[in-house]
Amino acid sequence: MHLFKINHKHAAATSMVAAACVFALISVIGCSDANQTVEAVSDRAKTPSLRALDVHTVISDSGVTRYRMNAGEWLIYDKAEEPYWDFPQGIHLEKFTPQLEVDAELKSKYAIYYEKKKFWELHDSVHAKNLNGEQFECKSLFWDEAKELVYSDDTITIKQANKTIVGKGFQSNQALTKYEIRNVMGVFPVSE
Repeated sequence: MHLFKINHKHAAATSMVAAACVFALISVIGCSDANQTVEAVSDRAKTPSLRALDVHTVISDSGVTRYRMNAGEWLIYDKAEEPYWDFPQGIHLEKFTPQLEVDAELKSKYAIYYEKKKFWELHDSVHAKNLNGEQFECKSLFWDEAKELVYSDDTITIKQANKTIVGKGFQSNQALTKYEIRNVMGVFPVSE
């Protein structure tokens, strides 16, 4: 006993229509971009292996959170002779203490990080802030993580609660709490 009756002529016609539709779809998809070519990568050292946009991430070391980073664009050149990260749209970086307090904060409109040397270059409108709330402003700042040293040869402005110090040439620990200005150009009291 059959619960339904198959019309073999109708089933064959339906199968042929379905096959024709699939063939037409494959033809359209397969031929639409046939003339596009992609240029070969000529120099891997000058081509980023990774490009990320609108980055918001946390960087940890041995399971401990060390940094929080925000960047508009992050390019990684891991095939370069000296591998580096490039931040052409700038960066906002926060360094944490083991207690997860913001130990230091850095911002700039351009940055580059050399992975092997653990060395940062920050350029163009560099702003930094330490745990004590002191603010540092200069054109360029260099941070050597291996030596735990931050420095600049440019004019730097340090804003403290009661005064502003302007000088040329600066060196500090990486927490920006113990610093030395090589050539102090002025100390200006802040009036309330």
